Amino acid sequence: MAHLLSEDDFRVALQDAMSGREAKDASFSQAWAQGKLQRKHFARWAENHYHYVGPFADYLAYIYANTPDSAASAKDFLLQNMWEEEIGDIRHTELLIRFAEACGTTRQAVEDPRNITAVTRGLQSWCYAVAFREHFTVATAALVVGLESQVPSIYRKQLPPLLDPDVYGFTEDEAEFFDLHITSDEIHGERGFQIVVQYADTPDLQQRCIEITRDGADMRFAYTKALYDTYVAPDLGDWQAAPEGELLGVA
Repeated sequence: MAHLLSEDDFRVALQDAMSGREAKDASFSQAWAQGKLQRKHFARWAENHYHYVGPFADYLAYIYANTPDSAASAKDFLLQNMWEEEIGDIRHTELLIRFAEACGTTRQAVEDPRNITAVTRGLQSWCYAVAFREHFTVATAALVVGLESQVPSIYRKQLPPLLDPDVYGFTEDEAEFFDLHITSDEIHGERGFQIVVQYADTPDLQQRCIEITRDGADMRFAYTKALYDTYVAPDLGDWQAAPEGELLGVA
């Protein structure tokens, strides 16, 4: 029979659930960080990423609606997260579109749901389903711990080459989306961990949170890998098979 983990052990279990599944290690992320991508690849990433993160406030709104008033700190966190996505300073999707346009695509193409992979569509649908159906603690584990908390570790590897004039050569204004999320999602991820640890107060809830955190990490890894397989592999080949020296440089 499962037993209730201590808060420290539970948090470690949540972190372990993502270990070896982080999107920063997926082929698209590796090629990005190593300066192997072209602007057309970033454009396809932006078109897909918009349809994953664009509805993030919607996902959080479903979780908020399922959160009891007794969990006031969780409701406050969700509301603040939604506010930052949609109202605070500048809407995050506008920053994403700014980057996309710098890559050579258009707002119309980014907003068109026909320009995404089936895996991206599946990730978006999974986020909606989890947010709508699951216990608020489980949904928070999935979307904030399993998905959102990964962002700083991903973007810390990806932002420097974006701004390097000898690699990708974007301006700070064009790459503001990434700089903003390194800070904001580090805060969101930590608060997400705290909420899950606080409100997963039964062995069953704890185990469900661990399982769905693992699922979330798997979903984000699969989404990121699919971007490489669909858009980059025709130019660079199989990332695992091709020696680094044989990969194409930036065009």
